[in-house]
Amino acid sequence: MKELVCPQGNLTSTKVEKRLEQLNAEIEAQGIEVKKGRGHHKPEIVRERDELALLYRRWMEYNRKKAICGENRNSYSKTDTDATFMHMKDDHMRNGQLKPGYNVQFAVNSGFITGIGVFSNRTDFGTLIPFLTYLWHKHGKSYRNVVADSGYESLANYRWLFENGQTAFIKPANYESGKKRSSKEQVGRMENMGYYEPDDCFICKNGRHLDLSSHYTSHAKDGTERKISVYRCEDCSGCPYRAACCKAKDSEKRKEIFVCWEFQNLRKNSYHNITTEEGKLLRCNRSIQAEGAFGQLKHNRNFKRFLTGGKVKVLAELLFLGLSQNIAHLLAKCNSGLQNLHLIQPKAYLNF
Repeated sequence: MKELVCPQGNLTSTKVEKRLEQLNAEIEAQGIEVKKGRGHHKPEIVRERDELALLYRRWMEYNRKKAICGENRNSYSKTDTDATFMHMKDDHMRNGQLKPGYNVQFAVNSGFITGIGVFSNRTDFGTLIPFLTYLWHKHGKSYRNVVADSGYESLANYRWLFENGQTAFIKPANYESGKKRSSKEQVGRMENMGYYEPDDCFICKNGRHLDLSSHYTSHAKDGTERKISVYRCEDCSGCPYRAACCKAKDSEKRKEIFVCWEFQNLRKNSYHNITTEEGKLLRCNRSIQAEGAFGQLKHNRNFKRFLTGGKVKVLAELLFLGLSQNIAHLLAKCNSGLQNLHLIQPKAYLNF
């Protein structure tokens, strides 16, 4: 299309439309009768007009599809454009098939569902900020403590919670893997190296220093800007651990570590929060209350599929379900005399 309209310069829809108007005017001025179907010879100017019109329709269709898809996803369902193709837990064919669905978020407090969010974003960490903002507008206040699992960990979420004065109880993504012996034996991991703060350097297993080499700024997929510090080993030659430590194919390349100190400090604070007595109790209750809300809905009430399509209708459907679930939970609390119980202290918590 650029070759047909403007070989030099920027291609715009206005230029294409003007070119089509010129071609149609020329065809009309020359009195060319355009015949459709096979066996009819098309003049060169008609061929150019038809080709340009076809390309222009395709271009507009691509732009329409990109606008529907947006920047935070790479697929959508033709029958429900708000739905995104995702891997479902119920994979009956066992072939990893994709199905159109929604990422549903529940905010649970004292066992009650206090907020429901429906998102087209497949990742959990991309839904935390818009969901908490939505709850703040609806409730007129924000939660002091935000408890979430490792799927919500990101620099943007940590930074947003810190700036809004909310305490993050988010389990780090490497929390479970860091406990394994196989992870502790990986000598190339930053967590398994010593850090000497006065000289701002890491010390590898062989006792060699990884000094600060440079800084650069990168952008995550969600657009978050982060400052990366690069640490490079002084010399890797003759190191007996080099094969296990450095994965570079070039044998002359030295070991490098890329660290975002802002993320590491915020992760450290969150790790400290979840390992306190309060944090352990909140994590237990997150598993019981938040996962329990989904368990009641999906397993006990056998709700496996939305009956409607579109974010608005799906949210309305979930709000009715959440309202009925809250009524049932309130009745259960009243019958048990536990109206003032907000945090459950399970027996396993004693040995947590």
